[in-house]
Amino acid sequence: MKKIVALYNQYLEVISYLFWGVITTLVNLGVFAGLHWLTNWNYMINNAIAWFISVLVAYLSNKTYVFHSKTVSVLGYLKEMASFFGGRLLVLGLEMVILYVGITLLSGNELIVKIIDNVIVVIVNYFWSKWAVFRNHES
Repeated sequence: MKKIVALYNQYLEVISYLFWGVITTLVNLGVFAGLHWLTNWNYMINNAIAWFISVLVAYLSNKTYVFHSKTVSVLGYLKEMASFFGGRLLVLGLEMVILYVGITLLSGNELIVKIIDNVIVVIVNYFWSKWAVFRNHES
């Protein structure tokens, strides 16, 4: 039992990230699917709206529950937020390419391609958040 607890503590950050990543992914997929079924909007518009809402959820959960950021100054907070949203904006470009190739060029099912896309996005976002956004915590 001690070994299990030690492994849990060793990988707590990754476990937390994956948990909140699943929540964020469900928000992203839920908004995307809801817009897909309820509107006649292009999938890129649906994706942009889903992205924005899920990035808000991701920022708050990553800051608070995953990386336990203790940013206290306004400047530190703004830098952290700009880095987080900037990185996510770059990944949005990657996401749009994946969706375009999978849906438009390969005629894939929109929701299946979106799920595959989300797996790639979660991995890239973890490393961006860990190495670029939440690496320096203020006290």
